[in-house]
Parts: sequence; structure tokens; C-alpha cells
Amino acid sequence: MTAYKTVNPATGETLKEFPIATAEEMEQSLASSHAAFRSWRSTPVEDRATVIGRVAEIYTERTEELARLIATEMGKPLAQAKGEVKLVASIYAYYAAEGPGFLTDEPLAVASGGDAFVRTSPIGSLLGIMPWNYPYYQVARFAAPNLMLGNTIMLKHAGNCPQSAVAIEQIFKDAGLPEGAYVNVFFDNDQVAEVIADPRVQGVSLTGSERAGAAVGEVAGRNLKKFVLELGGSDPFIVLDADDLDATVKAAVNGRITNGGQACTASKRFIVLEDLYEPFVEKFTARMAAITPGDPLLAETKLGPLSSQRAVDDLIEQIQDAVDNGATLRTGGHQIERAGSFMEPTVLTDVTPGMRAFSEELFGPAAVIYKVASVEEAIELANGSPYGLGGAVFSADVEKARDVADRLDTGMVFINSAAESQADLPFGGVKRSGVGRELAHFGMNEFVNKKLIRTPR
Repeated sequence: MTAYKTVNPATGETLKEFPIATAEEMEQSLASSHAAFRSWRSTPVEDRATVIGRVAEIYTERTEELARLIATEMGKPLAQAKGEVKLVASIYAYYAAEGPGFLTDEPLAVASGGDAFVRTSPIGSLLGIMPWNYPYYQVARFAAPNLMLGNTIMLKHAGNCPQSAVAIEQIFKDAGLPEGAYVNVFFDNDQVAEVIADPRVQGVSLTGSERAGAAVGEVAGRNLKKFVLELGGSDPFIVLDADDLDATVKAAVNGRITNGGQACTASKRFIVLEDLYEPFVEKFTARMAAITPGDPLLAETKLGPLSSQRAVDDLIEQIQDAVDNGATLRTGGHQIERAGSFMEPTVLTDVTPGMRAFSEELFGPAAVIYKVASVEEAIELANGSPYGLGGAVFSADVEKARDVADRLDTGMVFINSAAESQADLPFGGVKRSGVGRELAHFGMNEFVNKKLIRTPR
């Protein structure tokens, strides 16, 4: 059976296929990862840092080929694909530079005297389950801190970006990572459950859908394994006021269409105070309508195809449900009639509870704009989502924006900026957006043994 294949979403052409691992191959991956942990954890931290630093260098050296690969596999515009590779290189470089310091023993002041400290130690082989929308970045958020820590990794990537998955594994090999410390695996769902349950595996990290997160969390919990879940998002973009409405609208549109709108942290719900609502809708709709999706391999393309035809079909169903139930379609709403899975940029207003677009994540270039009468109503609407990943607050009064940010039930909030990712900023959410944190020093404090070593007086 084949579940891993490259289908170019710009053409619909199947380019390459890979078979699911056999039972023997699965056992070999488990044994290899477990065996590698014994030696990798004992490798001096400075040597681990050297390898991780070399990974960063290779990403930079191979920017062009790596960017073209993900543009072909999941449709990311080439300029954005190069930006992803640059971000990934910065993450590995960050942990190579800062990781050793994060592992320094933490002394404790003990009232009864004597000596005590906490040592941060790795726990073993981990399973990573990663999505297709940021093929290199999602892996880096998980792999960089945990390899620096001394854990080893088996990585199950998404079924539609297998060549990217193979390229990642090759980079680690070329950087000098020991055999078995990072193993790419082509597992199916049943094999994933088996691997999580295996006593040689100590934890699992998943970035993906709520359904996948619930399934993985259930198996991990049943087997008493640590897990980190980064799930869906329906991030609010709150506009309180604006000295420069055009700049605010530009940031809003970029926050919605980057990566084809296929990002958990993309701005999805635009909540605008009523004084600015009509001009915001007019300017936002005009900008969205002016965007023409194109070939992701062309440097000028800002919006490529969605990842698959199924992604287009799912998004259109959500949009049609809203329109059928009274929402106003300001622009878009249809698939573009050409080869590939291209979708018109879409704007909806007058979306109300009961419509799928009100409560579900829209994973594509479709925005919902809401009008509110007060700051309190904006906060209530923003917090009414089952998700709590990120958000943005725009205002000329930064302190006012920070006050609103403090009251949002999210893991991240950005002031006068759409969501962005940096190696030294923590990433993660609350509610149905998941559990745990990645990046910054938080990324090295999830799959760890915080061991107390105590010498009484």
C-alpha cells in the first residue's frame, strides 16, 4: 500500500511514491533510535552543538533546492519557501549557540542547608508527527531542541511531502549526526499507535488537526508517555483604531494569505470596531480581490495553490454553508478553473453562530470580518472560539493594545503585527489549540528529566 506520494498541487501530477514501512522496517527504526540514544546522550554538549550548527549551515547552502522542493510538493510560493528555509537555519543556529547554556545545572537554595541542584537530562527516543504546511519548519521546532538536549528522534512526516522528509534526514546525515539519532519513517496510523506504546519510546510530539491530536494524546496517555500537541487555530486580528488604515489592512491581508492561508497561526477572524468597519471591509476586500494565484515556482507569486484538491473542496463547503445560512460573500468563494488546486481569495461578512465558518478553522485564503461595538465585545468574540493559539491587536495606543492582549485566551499575541515565528520566541497555545511549548528555552524543557541531585549538610 502507498500512502506517501508527491502530487504537485499546481498541476495535479503524481511525481513520486513511497511505500509504507514494513513491520521489519518499523522494528529496525525503533531499535536504531533506541540504540543511538545511549551514545548521543553521552556525546559532549559542545559536540552536539557542532553538529546542530552544521545542520544550520547546510540548510543555508541548499536554500534554492530545498525551497523548490516544497514549492512542488505543497504549493508554497518560492519566495515564501526560501523564507521558511532561512527561518529553519536560524532555529538550528540558535540552539547550537544557546543550547549548551540551557543545559546548565540550576542550583537551589535549600532552607535546611547542604547542596542541591536540578540537572536537565534527555529522556530517550521520541516520535515526531509533522504536517505538510511548513515541511522544514515544523520539524525544526521539534528536532533542534531535542537533538541538542540529547534525545533521539523518529520523524513521521505528512503523506504528501515525502521527498521533503527524505531531504531532512539526509541533511542530518551530512551534518554528521550519528546513525539512528534522526530516523525518517513512513508509518501508517496503526504503526504510529504501536510505536507510541513501545517502551523504547518516551514521548511524542504532534503538529496537526484536533482529531489527530486527540488520537495521539489518547494513546500516549494510556501508555503514560509525555506528549506535546500543536493543533488548530482561528486567530483573531483585532482592530481597535488605526492612524494608518492602509498599513493595517496590508498587514491583515498578508496575515491571511501567507502560505496560502494554510497556517495554524494565520489571521483568520478579523474583528473591527464599528467606526472603522466599513472602510476596513472595503479596503481589505479590494486587496484580496486583486490577488491572482499563480505558479508557486515563479518568484513573483504571492499565492499558490492549496495543498490538494481535497483542501479546496473542504474550504468551499465551509464557505457555501455560510452563504446558504445568510453570510455575505464579498469576493471569491470558488475554485479557479485551471489545472491544479487553486482557490480564489475569499472574504465573508455577516457570519453568525451556527455557521461552520463561525466556529471552524478555515484553512486557506478565506477571511471572516466581524463588526463590534466595543472593546469588550471584541474580546468576548475573540475568546468565544474553541481555539487559543495566537492573535493580533492593532492600535495606535500600544498600552491599550497590550491590555486587550492580556485578556485574550491565547498562547501568543502580537501587537501591531500579524503572527511571526522566531527561534527565541515561544510557540504554543491553549484550549483546543494544544498543550506544551516549542522554541526558545521552553523547547528544551518538554521532553526532559529535571533531576534533583541533593547532598544534605
